[in-house]
Amino acid sequence: MICGGIDIGGTKIEARLFSNDLATVEMRRIPTPKDRLADFIDALAEQVRWLEQFSHQGQDLTVGMAIPGLIDVHTGRAFTSNLPASGHDIAAILEERIGRRLPLMNDCQAFALSEANGGAGEGFKTVVGLIMGTGVGAGLTCDGHLPPRLNSSALEIGHIGIPAHLLASRSLPLWDCGCGKRGCFERYVSGTGLAALGAHWLGRPVTAEEIVASAQAGGTQHQQVLWQWAEIASELLLIIQLMHDPDCIVLGGGLSGIPDVVPLLEKPFQSVKLGEMRMPAIRCAIHGDSSGARGAAIMASRKPL
Repeated sequence: MICGGIDIGGTKIEARLFSNDLATVEMRRIPTPKDRLADFIDALAEQVRWLEQFSHQGQDLTVGMAIPGLIDVHTGRAFTSNLPASGHDIAAILEERIGRRLPLMNDCQAFALSEANGGAGEGFKTVVGLIMGTGVGAGLTCDGHLPPRLNSSALEIGHIGIPAHLLASRSLPLWDCGCGKRGCFERYVSGTGLAALGAHWLGRPVTAEEIVASAQAGGTQHQQVLWQWAEIASELLLIIQLMHDPDCIVLGGGLSGIPDVVPLLEKPFQSVKLGEMRMPAIRCAIHGDSSGARGAAIMASRKPL
């Protein structure tokens, strides 16, 4: 057992212990405290202690943490929604509690790092890990490592504005986004975005799960909704290619579980790609739910504390 990772989410804090080959040895989840910073830090400390005790390595165990949002490289403060820790230096506060400082990283970056090392992106030079779940975000690795970034941020591609031609050609409204802007890709290609597209075109509330299940069962209307979603999502893949030109895009999040999602996205992507540019390989994540904690563990094992 060489390292541990903690994946901090809006509903759960997941701790995983990993073996020498980065396979999960044991996993423990607890609810994420939502109201008080003190309770949140207590929960993190509890998960660290569990990892230390279960591994029998105590504070010699290398542990990394992943969290949604931005960690300011100058102040250490995290800026994240749905957590009582936004605006605080979580690593420093936790250090006061447990007696050592643990490295903290963005969860999308952790996902990309995990999949680029022994995951679906193994063997590719530049990997973008694209998460399409409740929200949309991505991480970037080069040669299996995280490249330097000014804000140590993920690729906040979910908050790039959707092209006007997509809205106009499909008579879609300009939806407000939780980030404060309007018309972000996240509002159209996330899980909630797929549901919003379905509700708009079908004229009734519908869930993403219902759309996918009905489309698989041959429901024509839901198949059309899913195809329209894929066409919009392919424009996001195009933006990723134009901005970063990766040789592999690894899909994660709930929508990566859509049956045959890779060919579903490849077909419209092929039609919108620029000129003779070669398409990147598109793969589904191998490590799935464990990638956040796994990527944090990889980062911690490489980074001097």
